[in-house]
Amino acid sequence: MSQKVVINTDIKKGTINKNIYGHFAEHLGRCIYEGFWVGEDSSMDHTNGIRNDVVAALKNLNIPVLRWPGGCFADEYHWKDGVGPRENRKRMVNTHWGGVVENNHFGTHEFMMLCEMLETEPYICGNVGSGTVQEMSEWIEYMTFDGESPMANWRQENGREKSWDLKYFGVGNENWGCGGNMRPEFYADLYRQYQTYVRNYGENKLYKIAGGANVDDFNWTETLMREASWLMDGLSLHYYTIPGDFFKGKGSALDTSEKEWYITMQKALHMDELITKHSTIMDKYDPEKRVGLIIDEWGTWFDVEPGTNPGFLYQQNTIRDSLVAGLHFHIFHKHSERVQMANIAQTVNVLQAMILTEGEKMILTPTYHVFEMFKVHQDAVKVDIDVSSHSYELNGEEIPAVSVSASTKNNQIHISFCHLDDKQSTSIKMDVRGLGKELGEVTGRILTADHKNAHNTFENPEHVTPVAYDDFTVNDHQIELRLPPMSVGVLTIG
Repeated sequence: MSQKVVINTDIKKGTINKNIYGHFAEHLGRCIYEGFWVGEDSSMDHTNGIRNDVVAALKNLNIPVLRWPGGCFADEYHWKDGVGPRENRKRMVNTHWGGVVENNHFGTHEFMMLCEMLETEPYICGNVGSGTVQEMSEWIEYMTFDGESPMANWRQENGREKSWDLKYFGVGNENWGCGGNMRPEFYADLYRQYQTYVRNYGENKLYKIAGGANVDDFNWTETLMREASWLMDGLSLHYYTIPGDFFKGKGSALDTSEKEWYITMQKALHMDELITKHSTIMDKYDPEKRVGLIIDEWGTWFDVEPGTNPGFLYQQNTIRDSLVAGLHFHIFHKHSERVQMANIAQTVNVLQAMILTEGEKMILTPTYHVFEMFKVHQDAVKVDIDVSSHSYELNGEEIPAVSVSASTKNNQIHISFCHLDDKQSTSIKMDVRGLGKELGEVTGRILTADHKNAHNTFENPEHVTPVAYDDFTVNDHQIELRLPPMSVGVLTIG
């Protein structure tokens, strides 16, 4: 089977915001503790309690932004419990995630230190569900005010003389659910109230993100945009790719039937429809597209691995996850005018993670490798592309078998591709137009596997890793690729 792709390199379609390659780290399972934070007394290689191996691996991804402390955890997080001498910090129960004791050893100072180590922008989510206006206002003052004030003085007493730079701040999280089970009208009024006291101090200018819809709750988006759009810079959207039933069984991360594979791809592609419909509503109130759509929770969600705490959401990561990631990025590229940030859930040891750890051991997942290959798209200029793909069919249903996206940066063209079919190979004929010259050097990398549940383990950490790809021919301005089943990769021209 073959299909044709036309890439018009001279037709620019806007910039792909690097923040769509953002991440999310919640106080959930072993994401923060064991994943990032091992403590200053640990025998592991660390800097001020933060794992050096994890930081080094994530820096290789050029992480643009990191969301914290949740998620549902944010709805019961009281930031003052997480500052000051660690031995004096309040211990609390993590009611959402496993009922374990949270000792608050990783708080504001530790998170900001982590972001500085990663050279990434912090994105902090404030507590509207069980917090107060004063509490949120004082948190902003504590972090960003450099003058004389109770909170700034307290920050200095706790060891940080200069204020931090903070751009992204979420005023609440999932307020339709774990953030308070609110109606959109009620949350819209609360958002208007709370954001009033989320102030800009000095040169620090905040990008305020309102808590948006769950999946296809278009009434939520309509209400928030109608009642408060002029007071927000971004509106969030949460959607997870789940092949099964959320409550009855989401499906196994490893034991994947052909039907579950197909449904996973189908549901990943559904993100395109969701963004289109939510964006249409946003356009009604914001035709200039000033308000960004912030997809700050996305990714696969399967049943936890057998024998692990069900509240820790630990799942393995296979070649299937890598294709889900690639598809999402292509969809985000397509909607780059409106989608200004996305944060995969989550960075370490939780859901569709980049990294899995076991004591001192660490492995990189197939999803990590897609982030690494696709980082060439960060802040690149999207170019016009037309894809004519054959269908991937199952039981009378069909979806496109191939997804392609292209961008240009630093005098190079990068073309990323995903082949969804888990059984059949395919060919793609690419017509690269608008260069005014022959293509020149073309190089490639590809991530693929020979079975659907291929994944990396602590015993075999490089089972699924990118390799050089050269199964293509170049003739004048055309490239013909031969793609194996279930593969994702990137071509570089120039």
